[in-house]
Amino acid sequence: MTDDRGLSELEKKIIASIQEDMAVTDRPYLKIAQDLGISETELLANLKDLCDRGVIRRFGATLRHQRTGFTANAMVAWKVDEDRIEEVGQKMASFRQVSHCYRRNPTNDWPYNLYTMVHAIDEQSCHETARKMSRAASVEDYSLLFSREELKKTSMLYFPSDEDD
Repeated sequence: MTDDRGLSELEKKIIASIQEDMAVTDRPYLKIAQDLGISETELLANLKDLCDRGVIRRFGATLRHQRTGFTANAMVAWKVDEDRIEEVGQKMASFRQVSHCYRRNPTNDWPYNLYTMVHAIDEQSCHETARKMSRAASVEDYSLLFSREELKKTSMLYFPSDEDD
């Protein structure tokens, strides 16, 4: 049975199960599958199908950097030639200090189109990492934006469980 969005009851349960924190284990999908009463293979096949259909567009992880010992983080905005965006993005994402790397459309007021989140023990280390990334990717036009206060770190709830009411 499907609803007006074309989602089955199982698909809605799967979406609800992945919008919360996932267990940090070798096989987090196994636990989710067991809770849903399906096999891990069936869960993964459903997730792939939901992604292929565009129902799930992005799957991300939130790093609680303060708990890992990092006290500084900076969003580094890069101005990269569009024909190099894939190459540069791959290179920048390979730095162990980078937790996020993504492309956005530039604007007239803000010409940057590639963004990396850099985590370090202090702001000076963020600057040093950005300089190393700049040299490695041959991209000189960038700006560091430091986080000053964490205001929100929650995900959307598309199918809240009864416990969320």
